Amino acid sequence: MTDQDSDLRARLVAAGVELVATGGVQALGLREIARHAGVSHGAPRRYFPTHRELLAAIARNGFGRLTDAMAGADALAVGSGADARGRLDALARAYLGFAAANPGMFELMFRHDLLEGSGAELRRTTVPLFLTFVDLVAELHPGSGDPAVATAALWANLHGLAQLRTWGSLRLITGSEDVEPLLRAALDAHLGPAAR
Repeated sequence: MTDQDSDLRARLVAAGVELVATGGVQALGLREIARHAGVSHGAPRRYFPTHRELLAAIARNGFGRLTDAMAGADALAVGSGADARGRLDALARAYLGFAAANPGMFELMFRHDLLEGSGAELRRTTVPLFLTFVDLVAELHPGSGDPAVATAALWANLHGLAQLRTWGSLRLITGSEDVEPLLRAALDAHLGPAAR
């Protein structure tokens, strides 16, 4: 692949990242991405054999940004002397913060129906994030069963909070978009109460 090919691939992904940020997943039509990148509508097919492969490349960008956000939050927590519970709190907040700041990208990243096939490898990018949570849950509750099960339940709860806030359902049910009391309740339910 030439530098020009790499540059055009990067431009197409960048165009998709911009479009999903401003218009959500529905803005990611192949023609619209090409138009936004300033190329012919057929150009993306030379670099991404299917529309789904281009969507997966755009989602991969999102997973990279989520990983960076969570790594940064974890580093700050570790630097401040946080224990496993404090680190999990920081990671959960980073996850919810990313979802709130990037609703279109967050939806794309977890729309495996859109990414089926080309997204199989992409799905594996969530495994390192998940394993970080598993290690901390195991550290927090050693010998209390399979930490992957507790972690999956916690992640499902966090993901549900993120989705409900994005959809506006939290305001409907609680009268507020403040996720803080729900986050504390979720962490307490899955990890036990935090030390005060």
